[in-house]
Amino acid sequence: MSDNHLTITQTPLGKSPEPVKVSVIIVNYNVRDLLRQALRSIERSLINISSEVIVVDNNSVDGSVSMLVEEFPHITLIVNHENNGFSVANNQGIRVANGEFIFILNPDTIVEEDTIKVLIDFMESHPDAGAVGCRILNPDGTFALESRRSFPTPIIAFYRMTGLSRIFPRSRIFGKYNLTFLPEDQIATVDALSGSCMFLRKSALISPDAPPGRGGSGLFDEDFFMYGEDLDLCYRIQNAGWTIYYTPETQIIHYKGESTKKGDFKYVRLFYGAMTRFAQKHLSEDYPKIFLWILHLAVIVRGSLTVLGNMLRHAAAYDLMICFGIITSLGFLRSFQSGLQFPPIFYWGLSPLFALIVTGVIAAWGGYRGRGPRLGLVVLGSFVSVIVLAALSFFIKQIAFSRMVVLACLPACLLFLSAVRLIPKTRKRLGRRTIVVGNLLDANILASQYLSQYVLVGIVTQEQKNNVHSTLTRLGNYDQLRDIVRIHNIETVIFASATLTNKEIFVLMQKLLGIPMQTYILAERQDHLIGKSSIENLGERTLLDAEEVIGTLRSTAARRVSDMIAALIGAIIHPVILLISKLAGPQSRWARRSERTRQWRTVLLGKRSLIGFDEEGDFIPDPEWQLRSGVFAVSEMLGPRLKRPPEEIEHAYWYYVRNQSAAMDWMIAARALRGST
Repeated sequence: MSDNHLTITQTPLGKSPEPVKVSVIIVNYNVRDLLRQALRSIERSLINISSEVIVVDNNSVDGSVSMLVEEFPHITLIVNHENNGFSVANNQGIRVANGEFIFILNPDTIVEEDTIKVLIDFMESHPDAGAVGCRILNPDGTFALESRRSFPTPIIAFYRMTGLSRIFPRSRIFGKYNLTFLPEDQIATVDALSGSCMFLRKSALISPDAPPGRGGSGLFDEDFFMYGEDLDLCYRIQNAGWTIYYTPETQIIHYKGESTKKGDFKYVRLFYGAMTRFAQKHLSEDYPKIFLWILHLAVIVRGSLTVLGNMLRHAAAYDLMICFGIITSLGFLRSFQSGLQFPPIFYWGLSPLFALIVTGVIAAWGGYRGRGPRLGLVVLGSFVSVIVLAALSFFIKQIAFSRMVVLACLPACLLFLSAVRLIPKTRKRLGRRTIVVGNLLDANILASQYLSQYVLVGIVTQEQKNNVHSTLTRLGNYDQLRDIVRIHNIETVIFASATLTNKEIFVLMQKLLGIPMQTYILAERQDHLIGKSSIENLGERTLLDAEEVIGTLRSTAARRVSDMIAALIGAIIHPVILLISKLAGPQSRWARRSERTRQWRTVLLGKRSLIGFDEEGDFIPDPEWQLRSGVFAVSEMLGPRLKRPPEEIEHAYWYYVRNQSAAMDWMIAARALRGST
């Protein structure tokens, strides 16, 4: 656990901490207004109950801390200087709590006036209860299924992943995960509760306070950053001899996911990865490995579909509609000209397939992140789709009629998709919400002399504002950049090159992957210019397109997809290479090649990357470069593994992180296999 935090205990003057009935613990992350609303409802629910409220703030940038200091002077406030995650932050609160009961509550909730009293009474009337949860309502008043759950055993997880639990919610077999076969108004013993509302007996957590016959489960497992930690804790509470209950006697409202609703692939990965982590920790000894493999594969597929769904709701959705509209319109036109009626397979088969191939190719190359796909990816996606469908028409005679229409789609798609991307570039960048990343003095000069056409929201800097007089609002430090951009709806980020190196800018740009916005580097001298199409003159200074200077960044999702494809190829070729290595002998190159290809499982499971760094090598890249250990080392792009100067190796890694792609990965892997020594 990180100790990088500040604890502010705000208690009435002269009052010392003492045992109380209940300690309410809330972990906050950029939901200031909802947190205020939650605390007001808690105040009403705690009337006549000895209590304390502990709020742990995970490095919010929306003014949550100042609001808490000003409006809630009697709470205990723990301010973290980094986002430590849900488990770590809750444990920080539990360790300073003085309550007999611990109420874990999300900041995006509202409790009823009697909620806490009802839960206290329930625990006192059920001495075997280690934890109890109440009815959770969605904002529209409907019952939230996460109010009560079963543990995700492989078979239960399978029913949930395949959708059988939704199709047959009243079935005792298929509806077991959320216990949807039980009435909502029935008290029940359950496997697990939601971490958004868990009322815990402190003695069920901490062993010295546990009664005879029962032990302490311990606190939240800090290996769970977010999601899954509630399942894990409930599992351990039951193993310690306690019972988990659900009661409908009171209820709360939960505005689900408000602190992460603007999140991206990171949160999808955490959510679906938590189920796999839970299974590996608690179920691996009770079930055959094949079931856990199936569960892991289902999690990967479900997570990938979620990412794809999120993508299609944004930029790719427009491309799908445009491509579908183009080929359908051309089909109608060709049908009218020829006097022949195109069969239904063209409209419900070929047309959507064409649109999916175009957007799929663009997505596979990371085109739907940041500002959207470049024109080169539009060309690639259109060309591949035309080639694929034209090839299909030679094998499937029923669609041979469409060959001319498909070929005509190539120039049409290039024209329309390019126009959609070029039109925004013709608009001036007037009124765009902008932040400057750098030092205060440089930002002041920019604001007053050069950037009048932008709406400057503030500055992100490591300096404190009281060190230098500035008219700009200091929004936070570099570690908070991503949250600042999301919370303040920033459209443009300008990096001041006078105070930041290119490597520092690269690291900061990585934090912004997946957010639709523009990034620029401010250069002081004309000899810094690279690529005239990406230049905007500001008197003596110049704005350069950041990706033109630093390199096109590769998203985590794109890298993972590439690794999975490589792993599947490795699974296919490994038996062949293994057989050849057996014939060639243990000292042959083929034996060393088989040692590489046999690691396809670790790549598929996400334990290693196809390309990364050598854990036993002399050079370990900075963590900010976001490189993992790999089956093949980046330095192998230089040729056989010979002793090379450290500067040359570092340069190779720096080149790779700036220019990495699936094609480069496969080139490095092929070169390493070909030259195995």
